[in-house]
Amino acid sequence: MLHQEHGAKKHELDHIVPRKHGGSDDTDNLAWTCFQCNRYKGSEVAAYDPETGQLIALFNPRTQQWHEHFLVESGAIMPLTAVARVTIFVLQINRPGRIMVRQLLAQTGIYP
Repeated sequence: MLHQEHGAKKHELDHIVPRKHGGSDDTDNLAWTCFQCNRYKGSEVAAYDPETGQLIALFNPRTQQWHEHFLVESGAIMPLTAVARVTIFVLQINRPGRIMVRQLLAQTGIYP
């Protein structure tokens, strides 16, 4: 993921579990997210894993550890789990422009 200062637009508040699905406005259900990822996520809470076909909940930054699900490789965020696979797919985390920005930031020592 990118820090706000490296994104094209400001980050915004996201309901991890959208209100539409019973999510609250409590801080444990809120996270800062990049504008584009939040648009891709919309009100999704799960997706079908492309490898297993099972319905899997998206990554929850309040209850799960990033390093247990993802790793960064040459600017791409790689999945270690089914949770990561569906999150990467739904949020379109590895769009070419995003990978390029991560690579450039890594070369300058800013990322990850």
